Parts: sequence; C-alpha cells; structure tokens
Amino acid sequence: MAKSATPAVELPVGEHTVRVSNPDRVYFPELGATKLDLVRYYLSVGDGIVNALRDRPCMLHRFPKGLPGGKVHQKRLPAGAPDWIRTVRVYFPRYGRHADELCVHELADVIWAVQMSTVEFHPWNSRARDTESPDEWRIDLDPMPDCPWSRVQRVAAVVHEVLDELGATGWPKTSGGSGLHVYVRIAPEYGFTQVRRAALAFAEEVRRRAPEDVTTAWWRRDRDPAQLFVDYNQNARDHTIAAAYSVRGVAAATVSTPVRWSEIDDIHPRDFTIATVPARYAELGDLQADMDEAVFDITPLLELADRHGVDEPVDLDES
Repeated sequence: MAKSATPAVELPVGEHTVRVSNPDRVYFPELGATKLDLVRYYLSVGDGIVNALRDRPCMLHRFPKGLPGGKVHQKRLPAGAPDWIRTVRVYFPRYGRHADELCVHELADVIWAVQMSTVEFHPWNSRARDTESPDEWRIDLDPMPDCPWSRVQRVAAVVHEVLDELGATGWPKTSGGSGLHVYVRIAPEYGFTQVRRAALAFAEEVRRRAPEDVTTAWWRRDRDPAQLFVDYNQNARDHTIAAAYSVRGVAAATVSTPVRWSEIDDIHPRDFTIATVPARYAELGDLQADMDEAVFDITPLLELADRHGVDEPVDLDES
C-alpha cells in the first residue's frame, strides 16, 4: 500500500482559513525547506509583502514540484481560487488577449498563492485603479557576468547621489540575485513610455558619472561583461521584477530584501534568505512602509531627457 501524504494544514490568516496541502513537500532540497517553511516565512513578513504587492497586477512564479520540478510563469490566477481572492484584468496588445491576474489586498491572498506553489511574486509597477499609469519607478542595478559586487556597491552610491540632487527618495533592496533594486514612488500621471524614457535619462546620468562602471547599452552583446547595466527597461509595460520580501526560486532561498542606504557597503545579497530575514524583519519592520509618503514628480527627468537628446527607448515588442 502506498504511503499516505502528510495531512493538509489549516492556517487562520486574518479573517480567512487557508488550507495548505502537502506541507512537507521539499521546495529547496539543499536546505531541506518545505512548502510549510515557505508559508511560515511569508507569514513572518506579512505586512511587508502585502505592502509590496497591494493593488498591483501580480505575475506568479510557481514551482508545483519544488525547485527540481521547474518553474511556471503564471499571469492568470490559478484555478480553484476562493471567492475572496481578487483579480485585476490586464490586456496584452502583443497577443490580443486579456488575463485576470492576482491582485493582493491582504495576507491571506499571499498565503493562498503559496499554497498554489508560488515561490516568487512579481508585481507590476502600476495599480489596479489605472494599470496604464505607473506609480513606481524602478532602478535595476543589474551586474553583467563578470561584474563584482563591489562595483554594484559603488554604483549604488552614485544612484543615491543623483536621486538626492533630484529631490527623490530612493528605497533600495537586494534583488535576491546578484544586484540591487531601487524604487521611487512617483505620481501616476504618465504612461509607461514616458516613465521608461525618464528612467533612461536617469541611467544615462549615472553612466556619465561612472563611465568605467556603468553601461546602458540596449543589446547584451554590446555590454562589457565586467560592467553594471542600469536596466531602465524594467519600467516597460508588463515588465516585472521580484517584489520586496519575495523569496527567489534559487537553491539558497534568497530573499529580495529592503536595506538602508547606509548598509549597502557592508552587505551581500546572499546574506538575506528565508532563514535570516524573519529575525531581521522582527527587529526592523518594513523598511519600505513609508514609501507612499515620498512621491516624486518625474518632470525633471523628462526635461533632462530633452536637454540630452534622450530618445524614446526601443519598442520592446519590436525588438
């Protein structure tokens, strides 16, 4: 007779109860971390992950058999959702299709998605009330294969300097990979093309100040493999990156973790995992909790783009 599966666990999460099936399924074999361990991690950073995802269309990176079974990129809400799970409909003109994506409002939404084998959460930089008007400018410091972490740290200081001169508040976080992300809350008054052009103007300014360290070359083949790419393309429509407090689908179970600017010289992305972040969160809380109180108007960046002749970036759907 086949051995029976471990019984499901029912967890109260706010006003709802989430049933977690196969709680002992190992998701991260090198760590022995299970599905229930992943659930407990997200419960430990509850306010932070909800703040990062709230009201945004969200793509899910699901691993139905754990990391060894491979990743599923899921735009549409998985089947079988309870009636309290909310969605937002978004249109994909390249394919002429719509998708109803998860739209998180409370922690139970997140835990249900984890029950459905989600490891990573990738939200849009716009919200459900107007998905075509971003309210988040994302600066992605993406190291090329031979770029050392010390270069990422050095460029982060330049990014901070330029943001300060603009009067913009940047909120840094590790990517969970080898780079850094910096988010800036913006007024939702422009479309994706304009926000992306503003992001390119900023990236070019950073490159001008650190030409030995930074590239903004569009094509990967044109980038020095030892440089850092300031990836303005992450502001394009339907381009998403892992949310603050999202676990990454890698063997070490790293976490995309908010950090203080003053910490960047002394940290490494590998420092932040599902094993270490809960205690950090319990001590510091959500370092991005006040982001909505620091809204930046991107008009100066668009003016900078005009002054330096920064054209609209290549149309991603045509590249």
